[in-house]
Amino acid sequence: MRWIALLVVVLAVIVAGVALVGSRLPREHVASRTLRLTKTSPQDAWTAAMAATSASSVPVDIVDQDPPRRIVTKVKDTEKMFGGTWTIAVAPAGITITENGWVANPIFRFVSRYVMGHHATIDGVLKQVAAKLGEEPVLTGE
Repeated sequence: MRWIALLVVVLAVIVAGVALVGSRLPREHVASRTLRLTKTSPQDAWTAAMAATSASSVPVDIVDQDPPRRIVTKVKDTEKMFGGTWTIAVAPAGITITENGWVANPIFRFVSRYVMGHHATIDGVLKQVAAKLGEEPVLTGE
């Protein structure tokens, strides 16, 4: 019984520490990655990028677009835990996704920054696009 109590206390301290660190992180962040394209036309890159991003379960609104060069999406206001915009820019040299986001909950903010990374979703989408286009998934950016 003593071990269980000790375990509960240790877990509570860990959660409190994560919450404290997360509360000191900025709510907003910017993350950007570029997928280098070597053999794909911008039109084919646009089509692949739109297919990959439309498969997301996150509800978004399109706030600006200039097909096949650029689209800006915004997470719907019904989402209360995170939000922001994605700007997807397609150029002959590659596809760049820039996220101007925010994370409300300090624990999720900690996880987003130190466990998953703010780039995790962007990287996943760009790797999907690379696979669909038969390109090497060479990603750059911060």
